[in-house]
Amino acid sequence: MTTRYAGVAPVVWLCAVGVGGALLAACDGEGPRDAGAGLDAATLDAAGVDAAMLDAAMLDAAMLDAGHLDAARLDGAVLDAGPLDGGPPDAGVGFAGSFEVLPASVRARMDGVSWRAGCPVGLDGLAYLRLRHWGLDGSVHDGEMVVAMEVAPDVVAVFEELFDARFPIARMQLVDDYGADDDRSMEANNTSAFNCRRVTGGSSFSQHSYGDAIDINPIQNPYVRGGTVLPPAGTSYTDRADVRPAMIVAGDDVTAAFDAIGWRWGGDFTTLKDYQHFSRNGR
Repeated sequence: MTTRYAGVAPVVWLCAVGVGGALLAACDGEGPRDAGAGLDAATLDAAGVDAAMLDAAMLDAAMLDAGHLDAARLDGAVLDAGPLDGGPPDAGVGFAGSFEVLPASVRARMDGVSWRAGCPVGLDGLAYLRLRHWGLDGSVHDGEMVVAMEVAPDVVAVFEELFDARFPIARMQLVDDYGADDDRSMEANNTSAFNCRRVTGGSSFSQHSYGDAIDINPIQNPYVRGGTVLPPAGTSYTDRADVRPAMIVAGDDVTAAFDAIGWRWGGDFTTLKDYQHFSRNGR
């Protein structure tokens, strides 16, 4: 899937996928191109698509070109084979990612949990992301994340690179599902970003409080300082020469993707090692 961004709402091209398994359109890096399959009544019937469904997807006659679905500009949504808010997608589908201002339901989940009055960034400065990723089980899953709005396009681009590289991510849920308890989130091997909290072992705000830091697969990529390993289940992964699935090592696809957007990896820290951690300002 190729995503173009215009302000807050992403412009999403439908790429080599469709509704109900029917191919509607295909695209390349420059935008949509004809898939060679017309969007006619028979195609719609086979896909189980009716006029009401098209209306709900904000598609109208102006978007149909000579019986083909050309390009659909969706207002902050993604339409492809396996919606992000549906069940597990088929393993054959491609990457899907989106970002938007925090929906009311997400604000309610976060307020008083991962965010509260006095945090260094307001709720209006944050973005809600839906990101498709490979799991440790070899299947494709849809995850969620909150980051600073200004870094949202770059973060979506990074996770598209990780999807294409088939890098496995154990789980991706908001830290609010763990009561904003970083230890609980790490123990669950949860990949997450925003959490208004203090830095580990200190009193200042963590970079996660600003929404421009991400922790990935904490068990396979633990925080190590002296004899302290967090989460404790990551102890068996402190030997970084023994590279196993979901581990992040220097020069791999994960560090390369974050390098490309100018973020720094915690595995390069000198006084400690935070192998799960990436941040925009290097802290």
